[in-house]
Amino acid sequence: MRRPIIGITGDAVDGNITLKKQYADAVSGAGGVAIILPITQDTRTYGEMIDGLLISGGDDLDPCFYNERVNAAMKLTSKEKSNFEFSLLRDVTSLRKPVLGICYGMQLINVAYGGTLYQDIGSEMALAINHKKNYHTIMITENRFIRHGMFSVNSTHHQAVKKLGTGLTSIASSSDNIIEAFIGDDYPFLAGVQWHPERDMENELSHEIFGAFIQASRP
Repeated sequence: MRRPIIGITGDAVDGNITLKKQYADAVSGAGGVAIILPITQDTRTYGEMIDGLLISGGDDLDPCFYNERVNAAMKLTSKEKSNFEFSLLRDVTSLRKPVLGICYGMQLINVAYGGTLYQDIGSEMALAINHKKNYHTIMITENRFIRHGMFSVNSTHHQAVKKLGTGLTSIASSSDNIIEAFIGDDYPFLAGVQWHPERDMENELSHEIFGAFIQASRP
């Protein structure tokens, strides 16, 4: 059986497309073949070529995409990169192929489905825990992809889902009620996680996430 080809969106830095090796290692370790997708206008070809799409982490999504002005300190991802990923997501989902979004990738999927974001958790939620560094616990509810229960996950973000997009269901949250993971309601495999499972592949939950994604992507 052919190993599924997983297209991964990289970050745009000084005119270059870059990607942390951990993403490719996680995909390979779960049984897939990882390829980096450079920015192009021909996203349909990518959508037809790959078996699954991984939208990786990155900087902050420009609030213009959810009809807000910048009101917090942030490092914005280029609109060229985000527009490419929105287009690629539309093409891949039109083909009903599996999609996994990690951190920024989860946030972009949420906005693509009509949701909004906290531009900065600390300044918008007075009682929020520190999501910018270290680990915290999350509660995963029953779902069709990964196990449920209480888990400790890494956390390196200052933005998060505010209003959940249409057709998405939260399956995990932190103690301050920040949405930590969601899935698509009527879709074979569409999932977003706010932490970085690719950085912690010795963790069983990380293995489950990538295992479920790769299994769903098998041609």
